[in-house]
Amino acid sequence: MNTTKVIASCIVLALIGTPAISLAKARGGSGGGFSGGSRSSSASGNIGSRGSRTHDQNGAQPIQQSATPKPATATPPSTATSPSPAAQPTPASQPSFLQRNPLLAGIAGGLAGSWIGHMLFDATESSAKTNEAGDAATQTAGASSNNGLLLFLMVLGAAAAYYFLKVRRTPAPVLSGITRSSAVTGSLLAESSTATFRPATTDLDITIADKAAFQQLLTDIQTAWSKQDLAELKHFVTPEMLTYFSTALAENVSLDIENRVEDVVLGRADVREAWTESAMQYATVGLHWSARDYTVSTKKQRGEPGYLIEGSDETPAESSEVWTFVRFQNGKWLLSAIQQ
Repeated sequence: MNTTKVIASCIVLALIGTPAISLAKARGGSGGGFSGGSRSSSASGNIGSRGSRTHDQNGAQPIQQSATPKPATATPPSTATSPSPAAQPTPASQPSFLQRNPLLAGIAGGLAGSWIGHMLFDATESSAKTNEAGDAATQTAGASSNNGLLLFLMVLGAAAAYYFLKVRRTPAPVLSGITRSSAVTGSLLAESSTATFRPATTDLDITIADKAAFQQLLTDIQTAWSKQDLAELKHFVTPEMLTYFSTALAENVSLDIENRVEDVVLGRADVREAWTESAMQYATVGLHWSARDYTVSTKKQRGEPGYLIEGSDETPAESSEVWTFVRFQNGKWLLSAIQQ
């Protein structure tokens, strides 16, 4: 009788525990000036914005700090006429009946457990009463026989339920449909997969006057930087770049140092790309120049030990950086980005 109770208890726990497990599975599832000379500044480096091309590869180091958010990378649609089998989506496995109906399974388990418990304890009570009357052996044998028959019927019913729910279940059709990965280039599906909208751009012709403006900006910006004059810098750079300059100068002041760039001579200016988007015009130019680029201590006098911290205040050094300039509707050019 004790063995029968243990077996029945295990069955009850299995019936009650299965819906809980199913429910859990269903839920679980070196340059010069600002960027190079201020080497101790955390704001120096590849900074600024280049419009819709801010994060494009242009041969220089990628921009690390920018007010322009970096778009999410989107996988380009396949150009093949027929997608490869590996590209086909894997059909999701269909949930079982217990997973799809955890509430019904729980109710069924509870009813089965109650029924089994009632049968067992009723049989035990009947056996105890019969023992008091003096016919214990016969009644106990009958209860055991009934319990054995009950267990056999339960196993048979569980096998039948498994057969109809698992073996005879009709597989659900795989509805692959049209996916974004199989969309034709230029279609609405392909366009909707793009994370951010990229404005249309057109090429821009750079004139000799534009190159002269770039050369003048190089000199004016380095001069204002050397003088730590933010009021003058704001006339030559975008507000975003002015923030980076201000941060770098504040760090230099905190460290009691100054970076100076003097006698700037432009050697070559190579226009890498120039374009127009909306009302803004951009030009990315590779600048190569020479200048006396050095850093000094503001707590020391010239000639004192420790005055010259880095660079040379006598010998010019060669520098190369990629600067991007921007202007609004043919206005004056402003510095909008620096790349190494």
